[in-house]
Formats: sequence, C-alpha cells, structure tokens
Amino acid sequence: MKSLKLFSTVFFMLVIHNLQAQEKPALGWKDVSKWTFNRPATLSPNGEWIALASGPVEGDLKMTIRKTNDTLSRNYPIGATANSISFSNDSKFAAFKVALKDSEAKAAKKTNKPVYDKLLLVSLSDNKQTTFEKVKSFSFSEKSPEWIAIQFAPAENASKEKDAPKGTDVLLYNLITKKSYNLGNVSEFAFNKTGNQFAYVIDAAGQNGNGIFLRDMKTGITTALDNDKAVYQKLGWNEQGTAFALLKANKNDKYKDDVYSMLGFNKINGDLTNKVIYNGIDDKIFPANMGININATPFWSDDQTVLFLGVNTLTKKEEKKDEKKEDKKSDTLAKAKPEVKKDDIEKPDMIIWNWQDKRLQSAQQTQEMRDKNFSYLSAYRIADKKFIQLADSNMRSVSVNPKSLYAIGYDNSKYELMGNLDGQSYVDVYLINLKTFGKKLLFEKMYASNGGRLVVAPNGNLASYYVDGVFYSINLESGKTANLTGKIKSSFVDELDDHNVIKPATQNLGWSADSKYALIKDNYDLWKISADGNSVTPLSDNWKNKKTEVVTRFRVDADEKGADLSKDQYFAVFNTKNKKNGIGILPAGKSKINILFLDDNAYQSFSKAEQAKVFTYTKSNFQQSPDYYVSTAGDLSTAKKVTTNTPDQAKYAWSSGVKLIDYVSANGDSLQAAIYLPANYIPGKAYPTITYIYERLTDDLNTYTMPTFPGGGFNKAMYTSNGYAVLMPDIKYKLNDPGMSAVACVVPAVKAAIATGIVDEKNVAIHGHSWGGYQTSFLITQTNIFKAAAAGAPLTNMISMYSLIYWNSGGTNQAIFEASQGRLTPGYWDNWDAFARNSPVYHIKKVQTPLLLLHNDKDGAVDFTQGIEYYNGLRRLNKPVVMITYRGENHGIAKLPNRKDYAVRMMEYFDYMLKGKSAPEWWSKGVNRLDMEKHLEARAFEAEDNK
Repeated sequence: MKSLKLFSTVFFMLVIHNLQAQEKPALGWKDVSKWTFNRPATLSPNGEWIALASGPVEGDLKMTIRKTNDTLSRNYPIGATANSISFSNDSKFAAFKVALKDSEAKAAKKTNKPVYDKLLLVSLSDNKQTTFEKVKSFSFSEKSPEWIAIQFAPAENASKEKDAPKGTDVLLYNLITKKSYNLGNVSEFAFNKTGNQFAYVIDAAGQNGNGIFLRDMKTGITTALDNDKAVYQKLGWNEQGTAFALLKANKNDKYKDDVYSMLGFNKINGDLTNKVIYNGIDDKIFPANMGININATPFWSDDQTVLFLGVNTLTKKEEKKDEKKEDKKSDTLAKAKPEVKKDDIEKPDMIIWNWQDKRLQSAQQTQEMRDKNFSYLSAYRIADKKFIQLADSNMRSVSVNPKSLYAIGYDNSKYELMGNLDGQSYVDVYLINLKTFGKKLLFEKMYASNGGRLVVAPNGNLASYYVDGVFYSINLESGKTANLTGKIKSSFVDELDDHNVIKPATQNLGWSADSKYALIKDNYDLWKISADGNSVTPLSDNWKNKKTEVVTRFRVDADEKGADLSKDQYFAVFNTKNKKNGIGILPAGKSKINILFLDDNAYQSFSKAEQAKVFTYTKSNFQQSPDYYVSTAGDLSTAKKVTTNTPDQAKYAWSSGVKLIDYVSANGDSLQAAIYLPANYIPGKAYPTITYIYERLTDDLNTYTMPTFPGGGFNKAMYTSNGYAVLMPDIKYKLNDPGMSAVACVVPAVKAAIATGIVDEKNVAIHGHSWGGYQTSFLITQTNIFKAAAAGAPLTNMISMYSLIYWNSGGTNQAIFEASQGRLTPGYWDNWDAFARNSPVYHIKKVQTPLLLLHNDKDGAVDFTQGIEYYNGLRRLNKPVVMITYRGENHGIAKLPNRKDYAVRMMEYFDYMLKGKSAPEWWSKGVNRLDMEKHLEARAFEAEDNK
C-alpha cells in the first residue's frame, strides 16, 4: 500500500510538472504593443457584407471585407490608422482611406513632412480596385448607387493663412460608367438624401468665381445659384433633400469681422429653385450690434416656411475723428502734447472675481471661446420676411421640436449662481410657437439636476417630463397635462442613485413613432403608456421579481422618429443579481418583450442592415474578446460568428474564470463583488490580489478587458495573466460619508474574498484612479488589510478640495461635492466633522501601507496640490511613499510613452510588494534630478531591446 501511495504521489507530481511545463507564458507589457484586435465593424446596406479594421495596438493594420452568408473574405493593408469604411447604397462598392505605414508616418513626423491618405475603391463582386492619391475626404451619393465624390488634399505649397482659399479639386466618379468629372476649388460639398442633387461651394484664389453651385446628377447640368466676392460656408441639406442652406461672408467697412448672410434654397426638385437671402444688418427689428453667426449651420423648418439661424455679437469699427472739424484750440493742444494711442498704454493683466458672478472667472476664462462663439438660435419667416431671436442671454438653450411647430426654451438665469454653488440646478421652461413667434412660460423652477428636460414626441406637439418621482405628459397646443406613471404600482425613482439628488428619475425611453405612447421604465420593467395616461401596458412581465431589467432600446433604423411599434423592437436586458446579459424582442404589434437569450456574455453593437432583415451584434465575456455575429432571422436564431478577434490570446496565459460573491457591508447592505481568477488557477491555492475600486463595478462582470496601455496604469487582463487575482467590489454610499462608505463596503468584500480561499490575505493590494484614487488613499488610513496601495490622481483633503477649481471646466468643486460624486453637503463650515472624517490627510498618521501615488502637474480635475499635500504629509511622517508626476499631463495619462511607463512601473511595484520580486530602484532609492535623463534612457532602451 505504501508503494502504491508513493507511486500515486510521484505520478501526481509528474502530471503537475508536465502541466506546468506546458503552461503558456504570461502576457508582458512588450507584448501589448503587438496585440492585435478588431475595431468596430460596418454592415453593408443589403446585409451581405461586413467590414472592419484590425491590427496591433502599435503598427500597421488591415481592412477585412467578408461575406456574411459564406466564407469569402478579403484583406487590404490600410497603414497605421484605422479609418472607417463606407458602402455604396447598392452594396456593390466599398471605399476606405489607406494611411501611411507606421514606419513611414514616424519618419514623416521627425522631418515634419506632410502626410496624405489614399482612397481605395473596391468593386465587391470582382475585387477590382481603384486607388486615388492624396485624398482629404469622400462621400457616396446617399441613396443613389451611382456616384462617389472625392475631395483631394491641398497642395503642399498651399497657403496656411487663415483667409487663404480652402478650395481643392473634387472628383465626381461614376461607379457604373467609370467616367469622372473634375470640379476645381471646392471647399464644401454634399449630396442630397436621394443622391440626385449635388451642392458644392467654390472658394478660389482672389475669390474669383466663388459661389454656391448645384449639379443635377441625372442630367449633369450645373447651375450657379449665387456668385459673389465672398466666402461660402456651412452647407447643409434638409432631411428630405429638397432644400439646403448655407452662409456667405462679405467684408464690410463698418465692422471688424466679416458680415454673414444666410442663403436658403428650396423647391429644388421642382422646375424653379427658390432663393432666400438675409443678413439682418439693415433690418430694423434685428438686434443691435449683432450679426449672423458662422458657428451655427442654418437649417429649414419641416414645411420650408422658416429658416433657422444663429446670431451673436458683431463688433463695429471705431469711427475715425474728422480732423478738419477739430477746433484750432484742440489742434494746438494736440500739437503741444504727443498723441497717445490705446495700443501704447500699458494695462494691468488681471482678473476681477466678484461674489455676484454667476460663473466663476476661471469658468468664464476656460469657456471664453465657447462664449465668444455662442450662437443664439433665431428664426426668419420667409412669407413676411420677419426675423425673431428665439434664444437670448437668459434663455440660452432653445431647441426646435419635430415638425417645427414649436420650440422649447430653458432659462436658468435666476438659478445659475446657486446651481454653480450647490449643484442643484433649476430652469424655467418656455414654449415658443413657431407660427406666431409667441412665447409662454410652461414650468417655473423645474428641477433640472435630474432629467429636467422635456422629451418631445415625433409629432412635435406632445412631450413627457418628470417631477418629484412621477412622469407626466403635456399637450403643447392645449397645455393639458396628464399623469403617466402615478397610478402604476411601482417606483420611478432610481433606487441605485445615491447622489444628493432629489428623487432621481429612472429612464425615459422616448415615444412611439405615432406619438401615441410614451415608453418609460421603472427600476426593472418597461411600460407603454398612452399620451393621456389612461392606458398602461407592461411590456416586460414583472421582471422585478426576477431581478431582470430592460436596459435600453436598440435603435436599428438611423432615420426613425421614435419607436415604430408596428415593427420589431429590440432591447438590451440585464439581470442585476447574476449579471447575465441578453437581448429581448418586442414583436411587431405585440405587447410583451420576449427574451431571446440571457447568459454570461456581453452583447453590444446591435444593428440591422438598412435594406434587409440582417442583424449583427458582438458577443463577448471576460475571457473571450468581442466577435461579431450575423443573423438573418428576426429572433436571431440563425446567428453565426463571422469574425475572429485577438488571435494572439491563445499564445498567452489567461484568466481561468470569474466568481461572483455576495457579502454584507458594515452598514448592513447586501452587496456583490467579482473575483477574476488568475491564469492557471489551482483550486485551494491562494493568490496575490489587486483590489480595484471605483463605485459599482460588478455590472461589468462579463466585460472583456482588452490588453492595452491605460491612462490610469491598471489593466485587468495583464494582471490576471501574470498570476494575480483581481477583486472588484461594489460600493454603496451614505451621504456625508463617502470615504467611510468605501471602508464599510471594501473591507468586508476583501474579507469575503479571502474566505473563498482564492485571495492570499497576506498579499492583497488596492488601487484606484480619480474617485477610486481618493477611496484608496482614504482606505489605507482606516485599515491595514492591504499590503500595498496605488492611488491615481486622488482627492486627499476634502476641505481644501471643496473650494478648489475644476480646471477642465473652470467651475468650482463645490457643486460636484454637494450634488454629484463628492456626496458631502453643505459646505465644510456647517459640516466640518463629515469633511474631516472623510479626508485622508486628517488620518494620515494611521497610514502603515506603502503607497505609489500618481498625480500629474496639469491635472484639471483633481488639483495637483491634493497629491502634493498627501505626499508631503506621508514623507514628513517618514512613511513609504513615491509620487510619480508626468509633466504636462492632465487627469489621465494621454501620451503613449507616459502610459507605457506608468503601466510598467505600477506592475513592478506590485510585483515587489506582493510577489517578493526585487524592488525597483526608483522605489527603493529614488532618482536624483540630475540622473533622471540617464534613468529614462536606460529604461527606454531596455523596453526597446525586449521587443
């Protein structure tokens, strides 16, 4: 028996040894650069072809075009840039840009040599290819299958001056006859929707021949609709393709800037094209000191009776004094005293911050160009040549309803200052009748922090809105309102939203195409509710009991105006308990959503071919990258995989699985956490673990993580491949205790994970970035359960952070704290204990966990001083901390060399702390400033040498 037992032990050890010998290598950071993956796909209008670009993170790519109903597949090299692909309307041709190869692009960058794209036009039936050099842009002829317009790049020696002509050659190429027609000096062009008309703008040297032209694509006849010594811009067709509008700029001696006129052309399909031109300068009712704005594209009303345009400030030139009329005394004084020009006066460079400013001066400075370019929506009625300014300095936001019968205006001027202080925003809502131009108040002080805008029906006469937990409808013509959800025995307050928002709304999915029904969901079920509120139909069958919810509706028709319930409608569905995902169908004319599948995969990018019953979507999970599936059946029963993604994954060790665990927080809340298993996981063995935190993360249980160089340094796939388990817990917040809430949720999650036997309790680390960085820096002041921590861009002093500037917008953090993620309200002067209790710096003495800190010097979200304050505090207490700063970087790391560097350093740090590898010198000894260049060169050379 002993010998048999010994034999079994030896045999088992040999099996383990052989298995270990066959283990695949872990993914290294140098492998990430070569990691090949698919970019988003495009389906042809007839559904017979699908195309996508693929290739490595860094390097040259290919475009693959393949049949959806057989195995025919073709590949085309496209250089280092993943440009999109377009199909002709009859699906007989495809076109896409081809960029320079990666090596060529890098060489051109070093010499500042201009780079150009090619255009490859492919005949799909026989794979015949036509190449066009130095292409800027292209467009197929919309619904017509005959033409492609190709615009070429300007010549290398073309002037780069602001006022230089922008026109270049445009080639109209006939896909059937192969004949081509060249148009010179074209700056803008567009086919109408049917593709039978082609409008284009000429912008030539000296403005010779400038104008707007219209070419009939059937007859080839071209008409000059307007010519002038002017610059024409902002060309845009209406949806039907029967009218278009644009702007034209003329010099005017009275004004500093160009004066713009609006041109409108309609009845284009008739024998006579009508022309409307308006500049407002000589119109007495046009607002003083204003002009038509170049930053807004003019557009027609649905019935083509009104043109909508934008206006903004127009600055007049200063009038010169008439020297002949100066009296002799003034003339004598002027001669005795040297003339002083305004430009010669030295002026202070300053900002005045006034407590009454509705927006902080920093916000005004950050948004200065937006304010200068801001366009006040206006209307010009053709019949009586009447102009009306719809938006103004108080009611800046105005949107035109479908059918152009009404417009809705939002005025927050009375509430803007307070909203910028406490984050609770309100608006007055106005209705503008676009026939009479009359305006009336619909709602006063509507709460806008949560869903505070009207959702307008396709008929333009009905709208839904939300107030205090209830959805309503309003008939804009009669003013009559109806309660839509008040009688439904369900809550329409979002139960998972734990921000300081008054009764946050669930989702409003809009209206049916016939404007008869509103589609509104509670926390789980979707309801079809008649506009008068009298008819209520649950489209999902009490899914709340199953913890299953409708997530959203897939919009499969790009031209739809609301959900056409006479056609099949598709929805994303999700189970909040087991995290299964799926797709549901509401069959045409039916009243119940059928779940087609609900499983441990993620389903995304759902779409339908424009002209056929062909559907495509991606399917993936945490182990399998997204692949496209195509089905010719409405119930998706014939779906088959048509792509292969991430071909290199099979070469490397990969996560062995994921485990969803339930636990109870210290606050008594039932929560969940995901444990992603390391590659080659052996049951019963405990592994070093990274706890990654933000807010609620388990909903992404089945989401695939693409190996890449992230802006925050951490990549889940890289860590699981390298033998780490990754724990991602959910966090539920209590108002005025964001940090303590994280402790109450994360620490029990870690203990529950340790109890599974997967997590090595002696080698658990924590990491988060931004809000996750804040929670990381706070958690290590409250617990010693973590052996190491890495915090990216963390908030560390909630008291000082509260009144600092969010430089990316220029606003204050006060509103973010009080009504958004900060969850601390009101100001610290009335809530000192809560602010201090949840600030890492005030508990810094208790930190015993080594910390890797990232904070960039141009962080526009979390001020750099937050990182400095925490770093200096820890350093003063002689606690192990290293702070990395990438100069010039913002909140996340943008530059690829910096992203690579931080990703590598973070893993070096965790490998040392959790796996016992040698400490990197930058951690154990630091790097003197004078040695930094040599340090970076050595690491860069080492990384290059490892490729």
